[in-house]
Amino acid sequence: MAASALGCAALALLLLALGRLELAEGCSCNPTHPQEQFCSSDVVIRAKIIGEKVVSPSNNSSPHMKMIQYEVKLMKMFKGFEKVRDIQYIYTPFYSSLCGIKLNSKNKVQYLIFANILSDGKISVELCNLVEPWKHLTMSQKKNLNYRYHMGCSCKISTCHTLPCTTSLEKECLWTDWLLDDNLTGDQARNFACMKRNDGSCSWYRGAPLLGKNFLDLNDP
Repeated sequence: MAASALGCAALALLLLALGRLELAEGCSCNPTHPQEQFCSSDVVIRAKIIGEKVVSPSNNSSPHMKMIQYEVKLMKMFKGFEKVRDIQYIYTPFYSSLCGIKLNSKNKVQYLIFANILSDGKISVELCNLVEPWKHLTMSQKKNLNYRYHMGCSCKISTCHTLPCTTSLEKECLWTDWLLDDNLTGDQARNFACMKRNDGSCSWYRGAPLLGKNFLDLNDP
């Protein structure tokens, strides 16, 4: 997900440099499984949005560089302990065409937020990052955030766009939600993690003990 976010920022800067911001039609993101986003994000938190205001970088007067500063109450940190101790604010571009995202600050909604750390130390979240109200998560997703996603970061998740789909590596899981359900919130995204077996291969896992490679994994979707 970090690569997608960097792509959005690079496109925005190019358009600004050319003075052709009006040609930007919006922010597009590649379909990515939550585990992939977890592994590529600098910071993953559960936080309550308690305030917001529009700010501009002190060294740039361009109105196109405005950002929304969200004040957050950190509830739990799942990833990023070694990079940041506490988080009071997260930032997003003001314009959706620059991948900005709108969060609910009036009702103190709690969100799961996948974010990245900018060069100046600010915590940045954009449209291509996974951001979802905490109450919408499944129990499996909450458990996956605690340890399963992290344990599967050495595995590769390949998105299946068209049939036939096959794995080419032992450390690979096929993500079929995009093909079967035509969305990013299918059963695999909401309930499964791609984890490494004892023999070094990877497979989908949903709360039952991992089976050996020579046995059928009944939890595979």
